Amino acid sequence: MKNPLLITALVITSAIAAWGILDTAGLAKVAAELVHILFKSRAWFIMLTVTFMLIVSLWLAFSRYGSIKLGKDDDVPEFSTVSWLSMLFSAGMGVGLLYWGTAEPLAHYIVLTDGGADAREAANQALFVTNFHWGLHAWAIYALTGLIIAYFGFRLGCPSLISAPITKIFGTGKIPTVAGWLADLLAIVAVAIGLGGSIAMGVFQIKEGVDAWLGLEGTGLGLMLTIFALLVAAYILPLTVDLSRGMALLSNAAMAIAGGLLIFIIIAGPTHYIMGGVTEATGEYFWNAFVHGFRTFTFMDEAAENWFHSWTLTYMVWWLAWAPFVGVFIARISKGRTIREFILGVVLGPTLFSVLWFGVFGSIGFYAALNTDLPILDLARSNASAITFYVLNSLPLASITILAVVAAAFLFVITSVVSAAFVLGMFSSGGDLNPPVRIKLIWGVILGALGLVMILSGSIDAVKSIIALGALPFVFVVLLLVVCLLKALKSESVNMK
Repeated sequence: MKNPLLITALVITSAIAAWGILDTAGLAKVAAELVHILFKSRAWFIMLTVTFMLIVSLWLAFSRYGSIKLGKDDDVPEFSTVSWLSMLFSAGMGVGLLYWGTAEPLAHYIVLTDGGADAREAANQALFVTNFHWGLHAWAIYALTGLIIAYFGFRLGCPSLISAPITKIFGTGKIPTVAGWLADLLAIVAVAIGLGGSIAMGVFQIKEGVDAWLGLEGTGLGLMLTIFALLVAAYILPLTVDLSRGMALLSNAAMAIAGGLLIFIIIAGPTHYIMGGVTEATGEYFWNAFVHGFRTFTFMDEAAENWFHSWTLTYMVWWLAWAPFVGVFIARISKGRTIREFILGVVLGPTLFSVLWFGVFGSIGFYAALNTDLPILDLARSNASAITFYVLNSLPLASITILAVVAAAFLFVITSVVSAAFVLGMFSSGGDLNPPVRIKLIWGVILGALGLVMILSGSIDAVKSIIALGALPFVFVVLLLVVCLLKALKSESVNMK
């Protein structure tokens, strides 16, 4: 295997996986300490970076560059708009929505009320913060990264690599070549570690769903390892087939289940309360999202700062960790679309769905907390993975809806792993748009091993820290890529004149 990049990436990721399996607590502790130091000194830089990416994305969509096609002028999209949106959303954050739909708004609510905030105002603010974490800024990171890869790949004929824009703009001298190689390596490591966390989150979610569905207690690690083994077995086959056959089918199925679940909860739950919450949360989010992107909690007390580090900064870095994989994957399925269509589709479509999702699941959680005697807040403090199923148990047809969540989580994890292994295969084979099955399977195994590490940690907080540590170096790569894109677009604009 004469591929230095692939060998180096496999050595690093395998070493991290081995460390985590042999000394899970040690890896989690080191990651948490390093992330704390970096967040303490670089919070402002991370927030400026993600806000800058949102500004650039929206500016490009509505600028004269918006009509430029990602490909030749006569290229047409390979996938329908519905399949396209389903695939990008499933790859981007599908399983996270299932895990955090009710749990995250309640987590923020608990922090606010413990700090003395009015309960009902706390619910409003908790939904806003949740939407901020999963909304425009997150998808702008994906969109801009994907746009860069798609533009250089389909418009300028470069290989689909993170390094391609760097060497295209700055040449193939020693410094650009080394910088490009490091960019590819950092991207691979960030993607691999980030996906390991997603696998663990999916396993935690599915385990709680199986417990709720079968009425089990105390299943613990044994059931989680069984679920993990089934997931690994399930994603092997899609890695061996064509992308359009595997991903489109799985993504559409997962989104169909998620959409059906959303509609059911609106109808079966306290509809007026849910829709009122959705309406209020939507207005609050879109009115205040941009300003909130500049908040660093510099003048707040230590408790508020720690919350900001544990949630907002961790999420922003998490999206940056996924940017190479989701961005490249979105680029791969977006040939033939214009820059305007690409950005608006990637940024606005999933954001609107996320706001609706958290509005529905968050509102029904707050309904239980504020208007019933259900001990949902106690559960939120002790076991976030079980919250969604606890809420579903209070509605009709609980056994069916719980099974639907389990199925959707299973599918979302598979689509994430398949798309990540595909992208890692592209990176490892010089940007091949259809990487060899052997390479994809190798990455499938590595991703599984990293997922096992996260599962053994037994803690979402540990998962977050490990992901953040893997992603932080990629922040600088993203900014360099944006510079490359702007320089290339400026050159094209001059040539068009």
